[in-house]
Amino acid sequence: AGPPPDGPAMPKREWLQAVSQVLMRTPQLGNSSHPDEEAVHEFASITVIAVIGLIALTIVFGYFTKKYKIYWLPESGFTMMLGMLVGGIARLAATPEELQALQFNPELFFFVLLPPIIFEAGYNLKRKRFFRNFSTIIAFAVLGTVISTFVIGFLVYAAALGGVAPEIDTTSPLQSLMFGALISAVDPVATLAIMGTPELNCDKMLYSLVFGESVLNDAVAIVLFKTFEKLTVGTATLAGAGDYFEVFGLFLGVSLGSVVCGVLMGLLACVICKYTNLSKYPSKEITLLLLFSYLAYAVAEAIFLSGIMSLFFCGIVLSHYNWHNLSAETQAASTYVFHALSHTSETVVFAYVGICVFTGAYNTWNWGFIAVALLICLFARAANIFPISFMVNLARKKVIPLPMQGVIWFAGLRGAIAFALAINMPQPDHGPKWNNDIIATTTLGIVVFTTVVCGGLTEPMLERMGMKKPHDDDEEDQGELLPLTSVADPTSTSHRAGGLHATWRNFDSRFMRPWFGGKAPRAQVYSSASDGSPLEGGP
Repeated sequence: AGPPPDGPAMPKREWLQAVSQVLMRTPQLGNSSHPDEEAVHEFASITVIAVIGLIALTIVFGYFTKKYKIYWLPESGFTMMLGMLVGGIARLAATPEELQALQFNPELFFFVLLPPIIFEAGYNLKRKRFFRNFSTIIAFAVLGTVISTFVIGFLVYAAALGGVAPEIDTTSPLQSLMFGALISAVDPVATLAIMGTPELNCDKMLYSLVFGESVLNDAVAIVLFKTFEKLTVGTATLAGAGDYFEVFGLFLGVSLGSVVCGVLMGLLACVICKYTNLSKYPSKEITLLLLFSYLAYAVAEAIFLSGIMSLFFCGIVLSHYNWHNLSAETQAASTYVFHALSHTSETVVFAYVGICVFTGAYNTWNWGFIAVALLICLFARAANIFPISFMVNLARKKVIPLPMQGVIWFAGLRGAIAFALAINMPQPDHGPKWNNDIIATTTLGIVVFTTVVCGGLTEPMLERMGMKKPHDDDEEDQGELLPLTSVADPTSTSHRAGGLHATWRNFDSRFMRPWFGGKAPRAQVYSSASDGSPLEGGP
């Protein structure tokens, strides 16, 4: 009678079961306990080929955008659209079971793809500009995210009551507030990919503010999301003031704990490199830096802190102290190695999100609500950027001009962090069950729009607002008035320190550098390539 239609070696159902188990860790689809390893290996090979092809196409596209100055379609937008093409083809050609292997995996994103991006951002951070604008960054990241969360949450709740989004729960604002928290996460992946492009050469102070906010506000958004998530258990509500004090206390504890965790992990790596002869083995030095970057992230997540914030400050510590403990070969190579890993991860992340537009198992798409939610997000960002800018300008030497405020408002790009939180929306223990598909699809729509449309309009926006600088402009921003927030790169001697800044520099020079790496500031010169990363042996 001949072999069955699915082939003599293995039924198709069992092949799909093997693929699903390996890539998605889903329950078995069939009854066989012996999946065909050769079929799984073949599928994995095809997947790897597809990923490599996507990365290669993005690199080639990036080369042509730089050569021909094509800014209307950024690399991240091109990668996302390429992912959407792949996802669309898969949607037409694959069965529902096969599509499971292409769905977004939050754990893969948070523990594999995101850490190299955040670590590279901290390791190659232009510390002087970041810390001179630190209080402004904190204001945008903390106060701004809280304002955005509640403005979006209550406006979405009002839209649900008005019938614009009947899928949203109207018995309590909790689901709406959780959406407000996750969609307020300004993604550093998207921000770095757009505004960090050297060819755009955006204003240095502008980039410091937008990038600093995008990194730190993720911790605020995630903490708010997790806090609201706790309220879904039992019969807790947001009726009392104590609940809001709990949100604030948890955020403060998580933020401080995350910074301490990252600093300790970075100092531990400094001690190992300083008091051993690892400098004789450059490859081991780079490996150690990578291991400690993941360790800082994993430890923070394991003790319920913010892995993003911990990893970011671990990178800063390693750049500040451990640079001096590295061999000359590692000093030269580490910047490029970490940047290459970061760029590869960014490419995979944007392709991943694009693929999920068509491969996600979502049954609820409300295009009217997606448009309304996008307008609400734009309004909420304006409601925090412009008032906070007005307040911080009262204490700054160099104020944030109105055109720069407009660019900061426009640069609120959403990305994979918001989407990863959206597909992890819980179900409440009490009351009606939530339709969380509407949260995932709305988030996905906003992510695609802000990355492709807003990202593509970034260059014209910078040009129109006068936020692009000549390539030979090395002017530093003047920073802020308060001594605590004018902490520059401690290795700099370009200005006279005072107050807490002077106390810190004295403590840093007398104790921290001798113990963990580095010489007195006057004994150092700087590498123009790393902008502030000191090279020993200066005059």
